[in-house]
Amino acid sequence: MREPKILDYFLLTILALVWASAFFNIKIATYSFGPITIAFLRILFGSIPVILLCLFKKIKIEAFSKDWYWFAAIGLINLVIPFFLIAYGVKSVQSNLAAILMASTPLSATILAHIFIKNEKINLIKVVGVLIGFSGIIFLFSDNILINKSNFVSALLILIGSTFYVIGGLLTIKISNKKNENVTASILIWATIFLVPITAYVEQPWNLNPRIDSIISVIYLGIFATGFAWLLRFKILKNNGLVFQSQVAYLIPIFGIILGYIFLKEVITPKVILAVIAVIIGIYLVKKSNTKKITSI
Repeated sequence: MREPKILDYFLLTILALVWASAFFNIKIATYSFGPITIAFLRILFGSIPVILLCLFKKIKIEAFSKDWYWFAAIGLINLVIPFFLIAYGVKSVQSNLAAILMASTPLSATILAHIFIKNEKINLIKVVGVLIGFSGIIFLFSDNILINKSNFVSALLILIGSTFYVIGGLLTIKISNKKNENVTASILIWATIFLVPITAYVEQPWNLNPRIDSIISVIYLGIFATGFAWLLRFKILKNNGLVFQSQVAYLIPIFGIILGYIFLKEVITPKVILAVIAVIIGIYLVKKSNTKKITSI
């Protein structure tokens, strides 16, 4: 793991932008497809260009090698399980609460990284940075947040799903000696294998008559928000560690609002600007915590 450079911040920003744009396309995809089918199609369409990239670069895909269980486990934990939990959770939870629950990943990443990763120990500056960034997200989406008996289980599903992303990141670091393209392709292959029987049994997508815009959206979700994004995510994980990569969760809702302003003419309020400042300060402090030798908490 190295100290983050300007390029690393740029890659983190691109990752956040791509994942923020996914929300528009997920909504369009739901006009024709169920949540399980969307998950299956985005992983399927995401795996194809990554596999082709491996073939072009003559990189061996190890999905069925002696390390197959690593790829299968990460595919299940980092893709299949969180896709399911979050897809079902968001049905009964208001969008602002869902955004806050999804933005909790840096908190769980900081704790789990401290426990399981030798060179990502908790220190005061890192904790302050993570909390400032999370406070910015809470401030941004704080209007009418309510967890009650009717949505408690759904909120819990989203929270658990976001934590599975972090656990998947931990497992990925264990095989960081392998090429990003190989890891991404192998994980997507196993996630596809897991989803084929589930999708066929639960939603029978062959009976659908999808709209053109929904088809375009799932292709975009596959190629860019899954294939390209996971290549990028694993690169950031390998170079900068779990906690730095998890900061993307703070940037995604910010870019979601910016994209809403650009494409939907939504208003950017002073509240958004203050939240952006808090997120930037938080990410900077997390970066700073890795550049100085600071006494651990």
